[in-house]
Amino acid sequence: MTLKNILSITALSLISFLALAESVHLPQAVEHTKVAIKEGEAGKAPALAEHAAVALEHANASEKAEANPHTTEGIVHLKAAIDTAKKGDATGGTAHAKEALKHLELAGTAAKK
Repeated sequence: MTLKNILSITALSLISFLALAESVHLPQAVEHTKVAIKEGEAGKAPALAEHAAVALEHANASEKAEANPHTTEGIVHLKAAIDTAKKGDATGGTAHAKEALKHLELAGTAAKK
């Protein structure tokens, strides 16, 4: 094998790995955001913060794998949801989580195209 072939195979493998990381993490971010919203609507600010934090971890991993402006905006709102919920404001945290969900779902739609 030539060096060119080895580099091509390595590059394709890396691209495939990154696409897989994005495709695995973004749906997890969406699901945990939905749970955070449900908890927030039930007035459970600590549980909202907990699920939003897990969603944030997945959103960050997805963003690292493949940058997307909607994922970036979702991350901003997840951080705000966490901060707001940690202050005991389930209503405000839920509003931020809902906004995060809109952007994460848009990121997922853009990723499928």
